[in-house]
Amino acid sequence: MEKIRKKLFVRIVKGEAFNKFVNEINQWWPKDYSWSGDELKEIKIDASKDGLCTEIGPFGFRCDWGRVTQINVNEKIELKWQIGPNREPIPDPEKASELEIAFIENGNSTTLVELEHRLFEKHGEMGEDYFKMMDSEQGWEFILDNYKKYCES
Repeated sequence: MEKIRKKLFVRIVKGEAFNKFVNEINQWWPKDYSWSGDELKEIKIDASKDGLCTEIGPFGFRCDWGRVTQINVNEKIELKWQIGPNREPIPDPEKASELEIAFIENGNSTTLVELEHRLFEKHGEMGEDYFKMMDSEQGWEFILDNYKKYCES
């Protein structure tokens, strides 16, 4: 199955772009793209190998939605994307797709951010539809647009 590849430029230096993506995800991630919606208290990535990607909702509701598989601070982060096609959590990381985000210095205090979302076939029969959804304007384009606006505000 194909991979989703998205590229965008943000007008901040590489280290800051990485930090805002990973450590400030709570500030820019669209609440509608969480299980808690408007009740979302926190979404975070534990920026260490095997660190969990977690959502905290009302009354302490917690859901882990991924795991860091590789991290090179200020350069790249790779995650198991443990969210299924129906937005359900996927406890088994072997049945999850993968996400890689790279940060490349582009000069003039600009960073190229490259996102690759791959292995949709691990989501079974619905993998192709999930790919199409995440590759649409309402998928990674919308999410990354939120990130870009946050970086440049």
